[in-house]
Amino acid sequence: MKSGTVRQNLIFYSLTGITYLLLFLTIAYFTARQNFLSRSINTIWRTVYFVLIYFAFFEYAIPAIKMVRKKKWYSFLVIAAMLLLCTFGWYAFRRTGIILQIYTSFIHYPTALTGIFYQSVYGLFSILFFGVSRHIFDHSKLRRTIRQQVIEKKQAELNYLKAQTTPHFLFDTLNNIYSLSQEKSDLAPESILRLSKILRCMLYDTNVPYIPLEQEWKIIEDYIDLQKLRYDDSLRINLSTNFQDMKHQLPPLLLMGLVQNAFKQGLSETGTCPFLDIHLSVDEQEQMTFIVRNSTDDRSRSPENIKNMELTNLRLQLELHYTEHKLILLRNDSWFTATLKINLSNQTTFLWQPH
Repeated sequence: MKSGTVRQNLIFYSLTGITYLLLFLTIAYFTARQNFLSRSINTIWRTVYFVLIYFAFFEYAIPAIKMVRKKKWYSFLVIAAMLLLCTFGWYAFRRTGIILQIYTSFIHYPTALTGIFYQSVYGLFSILFFGVSRHIFDHSKLRRTIRQQVIEKKQAELNYLKAQTTPHFLFDTLNNIYSLSQEKSDLAPESILRLSKILRCMLYDTNVPYIPLEQEWKIIEDYIDLQKLRYDDSLRINLSTNFQDMKHQLPPLLLMGLVQNAFKQGLSETGTCPFLDIHLSVDEQEQMTFIVRNSTDDRSRSPENIKNMELTNLRLQLELHYTEHKLILLRNDSWFTATLKINLSNQTTFLWQPH
């Protein structure tokens, strides 16, 4: 048995036994205050007995039932044994306490069967008390286990997405640098320096669950500066922001996918007068709006049919991180617009481990 499980079980039996003890001590205090000390000792004696038998029942008998093939007959025998322990067994343990002068008998029964009948009330109540307590304990433990599994699944998915983002970004950027090199452009060395700067930030500054919005925006600006080297002065870029607090938190590179998509699926296909408009705003209710609008000449695909790694990863990350979000894609003959809306106050909280 794992040490964590042993610790949880010890806590359960300790708390359940203490609660059982306090319940009957309270009853004794208000109903028989003149004999409170003796009745308190009786209650302690009874509590010890029932804690021990239910420990044996839940920790040994129940697991044994799960291991045998003929569970029906074995379960019947174990339940019958438990009923005997809660009636005849308890009466025998009570008599042992009386003989040892630990337990005080306030009622003298004419026969043993009569004593067993009246004392069985404690046994039957204990079945209800410890049974309900154990059910609540097991249900709570099951919920924690399921929650932990969900957390681990989300973490694995998130690490997978993070592992995809940097190589994919690097592949696209190296293709751009390769194009500049083929043209023997003097901008190729500068592209490599800018790429080195971005990669340093991506590898060392984004290995955390969330980064400030200011840092995310700076990465986007650096990426756009790098991409601009591929275009001449005809490319019009407009960046604007509208928020007071730059410390709002976002998952690293969450917004980058829409910017990459604008260059790959739109600007790269625009023959004349390419443009890119990006606007980022956060209102007082922590509602973030990120709008990316770019020129395009590709009229063959509707927004619903646009499927690429950037948008796929974005949608998956949104599902993992936020309970309230919306991604709207619109296209006409000459432009494409992606609008992302997120309620930053409703982040999905789960344990995060760096990969």
